[in-house]
Amino acid sequence: MIIFNTDLDNTMIYSYKRDIGDDKLCAEIYQGRQVSFVTSRTAELLKKVNGAVTLVPTTTRTLEQYVRIDLGIGTPKYALVCNGGVLLIDGKEDESWYAESFERVANCQSELAKAEKLLERDENRTFEIRNISRLFVFTKSSKPDQSVKMLQNELDVTKMDVFYNGVKVYAVPKALSKGIAVERLKKKLGGELVIAAGDSEFDVPLLNAADIAIAPKTFPEPEKLRPDTIFMSKDGIFSEFVLQTVLEYAGRQAPTGKFRCTLAVK
Repeated sequence: MIIFNTDLDNTMIYSYKRDIGDDKLCAEIYQGRQVSFVTSRTAELLKKVNGAVTLVPTTTRTLEQYVRIDLGIGTPKYALVCNGGVLLIDGKEDESWYAESFERVANCQSELAKAEKLLERDENRTFEIRNISRLFVFTKSSKPDQSVKMLQNELDVTKMDVFYNGVKVYAVPKALSKGIAVERLKKKLGGELVIAAGDSEFDVPLLNAADIAIAPKTFPEPEKLRPDTIFMSKDGIFSEFVLQTVLEYAGRQAPTGKFRCTLAVK
């Protein structure tokens, strides 16, 4: 079994603010507005990939945010949301998975509460503070770098990761990462090969836990990634490159489930 763990935002789908050309399809509607899109080519490739491998959306999005997404392939058999803390099977939450996730971050509950209190006093905060399923804390800031620095100075960084993506600020237990979720799911499903794709700092653990990692050439701090990471070396749409690469690997799987050879993609 090939498992394909893929980030969503800026990996498979793109905000309306991003120019991906006119040949595109809506992938997300929020408050009556079309806010995310896929290229038509991506939509075609997604259907092929979904038939060839076990496609697992793997996202920091909450369940509420995730269910707004329509990739045009129906409900994926598996999905990892809340940074991997929640597993969906046929669209329904796996309670035992969440119980294990919470157990992994139980010793960080005081740090999460502390992060909330610190952010309540943060003058740069521009959004409500959300504690996502008691797994991690999220908000937005007008000066996210300053908000992150403040949290890093006050929280136990041996237990917690603090970072930002655009204006979004996160405080996440180290025990809750996409990489750990990938390893857990591979063990649960008995996968032989994990391919992963992602575009941001959130995805470093995801990419490093996979057997094959795919990243855009614009990946921040690429030195954090495994040395054999496949980088998109030319211009184009990252989602299309990712899906084409996955199909090439899937095509090299023998009928027995073993792989005929190792593919090097430039």
